Order: sequence, then C-alpha cells, then structure tokens
Amino acid sequence: MGIPKYIVAGPSEMLAITGNGISEILLKKKHFLWPLQKCTRLDISPVNYSFEVQAMSAEKLPFFLPAVFTIGPKVLDEANYESLIKYAKLVSNTDKESTHIKDLVKGVIEGETRVLAASMTMEQIFKGTKEFKQEVFDKVQLELNQFGLYIYNANVKQLVDVPGHEYFSYLGQKTQMEAANQAKIDVAEAKKKGEIGAKLRDGETKQNAAKIDAETFIISTRRQGEGKKEEVRVRTEVEIFENQREAEVVEAIAVLAKKKAGWSQTARLAEVEAEKAVDIREAELQMEVEKKKAFAETAKLKAELLSKANVEYDIKVQEANSELYKRQKDAEAALFESQKKAEAQKANADAELYSRQQTANSELYAKQKEAEGLAAVGKAQTVYLGSLLKELNHNYSALRDYLMINNGIYQEIANINAQAVNGMQPKISIWSGADGGQSKGEGGSGLNDVAGVYRMLPPLLQTVHEQTGMNPPAWLGTLPDKSK
Repeated sequence: MGIPKYIVAGPSEMLAITGNGISEILLKKKHFLWPLQKCTRLDISPVNYSFEVQAMSAEKLPFFLPAVFTIGPKVLDEANYESLIKYAKLVSNTDKESTHIKDLVKGVIEGETRVLAASMTMEQIFKGTKEFKQEVFDKVQLELNQFGLYIYNANVKQLVDVPGHEYFSYLGQKTQMEAANQAKIDVAEAKKKGEIGAKLRDGETKQNAAKIDAETFIISTRRQGEGKKEEVRVRTEVEIFENQREAEVVEAIAVLAKKKAGWSQTARLAEVEAEKAVDIREAELQMEVEKKKAFAETAKLKAELLSKANVEYDIKVQEANSELYKRQKDAEAALFESQKKAEAQKANADAELYSRQQTANSELYAKQKEAEGLAAVGKAQTVYLGSLLKELNHNYSALRDYLMINNGIYQEIANINAQAVNGMQPKISIWSGADGGQSKGEGGSGLNDVAGVYRMLPPLLQTVHEQTGMNPPAWLGTLPDKSK
C-alpha cells in the first residue's frame, strides 16, 4: 500500500476529495490523500458580478436596473456542508470569472427581477426601492441555493430610463413644471393682493378727503348764512331809517348775492365735473387692468388645462394598456384552467370506464361460473333420473309419483286445499211445501205447485241476500229489516 500525502487548503480554499473509500465527495480543509484518491482545490472566495437588468413594470414601462451582487459559496462548517456539496458538484469545475458562472447568475437575477417587476407598478418600484431590493434579494437567494451559492451583498442602484422610454426624465420635467407653475401662481396672487390693497387705500383716502371737503363746505355755508342774516337785519334797520336809499342798497345787495350764488354754483359744478372725470378715467384704467389680468389668467388656464389634458391622456393610455395586459393574462389563466379541467375530466372518465370494465368482467365471470354450476347440477340430475327410471323399469308414472313424494308436492297440494276451504261457513236451507207433500199424493191441482213456489221465494231471496248482499227488486218484494 502506498504512502499517503498530507494536503492542506489555503484560507480561502477547501479540498474536495473523491475516490477510494469515499461514497460521493468529502470536503476538508486538510486531509491525508491516499492512493486511488483525487483531491481538487476549490476557491470559496466571493466574486462581484455587475449587471444592468432590463425589466418592465405592470404598466408595460421598460427600465434598466443596475445592480452589483457579491456571490460565492458559504464557509465550510456542518451547517453549510450540504450547500458546499452542491457547489462542488455543479459549479466548482468552472472558473468563477468565466462567462458561464456570470451567465448563470445573471439569468437567475434577470428572471426573478422581471417577474417581480411585472407584478408592481413603476410608482411602487420607485417609492419602495428598499422593499423591492429585499424581495429581489430573497427570490434570487432562493434560486441560488440549488447551486450552493450565497449572496454576501446586493447593491441595487437608481433606476435608469430605457432609450425611447424617458419615464423618469418626464417625471422630473413634470415636477419642475408643477413647481414653476406654482411659483407663477404665488407671484400672481401676491401681485393681485398688492394691487387690491393699493386701490383700497387710494379709495379710502379719496373718501376721507371728500368727507372732509363736504363738512368744511357745510360749515362755511352755514357761517356765511349767519353773516348774511345779520347783515340783512342791520341793513333792514338802516333801510327803515334811510328809506329809498336803503331800498336801493338792498336791491344792489340782492343782485350781488344772486351773482355770488351763480358764481358759487358754477365753481361747485366745475369741481364736481373734475372729480367725475377723474373717477371715469380711473374706471377706464381699472377696466384695462382687469382686461389684461383676465387675458393673462386665460392664457395660464389654457396652459394648465393643456398640460393636464396631456397628462390625463398619457395616464388613460397607460391604464388601457394595463387593463389589456390584465385581461390577456386572465384569458390565458382561464384557458389554462379549462385545459386542466378537461384533462381532469378525461382522467376521471378513463378511471370510471376502467372501473366499469372491471365490474362487467367480474359480473361476466360470476355469471359464467353460475352457468357452469347449473350445467353441472343439470348433468348430475340427468344421470340420477336416468338411473331411477332404469331401476323402475322405465315406468314414468312411478317415477313421477316418486319425485312428487320425494319433493313434498302432495303435502304442498294438501296444504293449499286445506287453506282454500279454511274459514268457509256453508249455509244449508231446506224448503218443504205447506201440505208436507201430501197434495201430490192426493192428486192436488197445479195451483198448489204454484203456491209452493211462492212459498219458497222468501227463504231463497233471504239466502241470496246473505250470501251476496243483493236485495230483490222492489216490484218483487222487500226483505224484513232485522236491525229494527
């Protein structure tokens, strides 16, 4: 026997030993290698795999999912022994840096990522990146378990648009446009409040000024009236003393007062006209401002409605596509279910047909055995009757009597006759003539015979009634009622 060789694995290696004395594979960190045994060093250090998985959401929106996975076999211990056996059998013969391992890992990751993304909307994927990453991690790990591989780390990067499907860029533009429109609305609102406040302050100032002017004019007019009254009173007294001169003075004063009133009225009208002209101009300017504001609001509203209509149109198109995809999947599921039901019904029908065939075969076999038994019994009876007939010298009457006696036929006939007459209560009526039969001996006339017949009718009818329950016709007579 040869000398064993002692082999030790490195820190990131393990030894896979096969051959003499080993049923499958033996995994060790150090081992004495005997002749007819083979040892393979397996590198168990993890490797980074970078992918850019293309998937599609539930709304049929494609996107790229950049991801980096650190994958490798687990550390050699009792808990991970079975997993390392799978790794040694399925993956260890291939270089971990080769495209075979990378394609294997990429295929698993792409398959699970696409299935998971197809069941979620883009909004759910974008907002729940952490949950999405965890679900991808769990599902990929579940698939890699069958190859003895373990995910040490998984890093899912930010979602990227597919060329020609700029969903995220459009979403960013939408957010920017919403912020810009909101800013415009805030500026217009602040400007509106400023203009309204300025107009309110200007109106209040003008109202207060007009109020003060009116009060001043009233006080001035009142004082002027009082002065005039005093002057008229003095002048009247002077007129009393001066007569005509005073009258002329009063007349001149009256003319002067009229002219002053006319001048005052003209001045007041001019002031009122100037104020009204200012108000009219202000109203015209205000109308122009309102028109400009209405035009600006209309343009802004048109832009908002157009943007909203475009967004709603895109949403409706996406919803219609999603509904179509959902209906297609429902139809495929219904078709698959109906196919499975048809297969199950076919299997049940085959089983029932087989059961019926077996039952029919068993019944046929039982009938055949029963017929064979009856045939054997018939043959035995034939031989038996032939021997009896031979012993009785071919006397068929004697054979018949023997068989009837042997089978109890006479006893059965006697029992049947006895049961037939059992319970019968025959009633016997004896009729005789009134003359005791002496009329015939004495050569009586035929009237006596007729009278005898009539005498026999009542007991005859009574007997018929008792035996059958029938009453005689009314023209013949009635029977006495025994119940009374």
